[in-house]
Amino acid sequence: MTGSGQSTARRSWSPGESVAAAVEGELALLTPGVRADPAEAARLLDPGFTEIGASGTLWTRDAVLTALPTFEDADTPGAEILEMTGTLLAPGWVQLRFVTVRGQHRARRTSLWRLAEDGERWRMYFHQGTPAADD
Repeated sequence: MTGSGQSTARRSWSPGESVAAAVEGELALLTPGVRADPAEAARLLDPGFTEIGASGTLWTRDAVLTALPTFEDADTPGAEILEMTGTLLAPGWVQLRFVTVRGQHRARRTSLWRLAEDGERWRMYFHQGTPAADD
């Protein structure tokens, strides 16, 4: 307890809970509803977030939040997600790897998720998409 009577205990995340929280966040970021809502997307992106897109473009957090609502038409089906795996790299850090398929376009993707300073939420810190040939 602190002098104000508040507990400073932080939530303890098991490896499985950490990976599951990152997967949940990743899947949320891939939904049209979150992509269309910059405030909701911002909740899931770390303040230090960067991305190297499948096009090779380096994106900042602000640039992604501005562009995200324009990436998809509401009538366009979302990407199919395949082969998602997650690994706890260290306490507070999770790596996800997966494949997205959108029409004829496949991309191998990886993201790093970092536990927020409050110890309560996971946010995407880095993402990279690389075009992939059909396997």
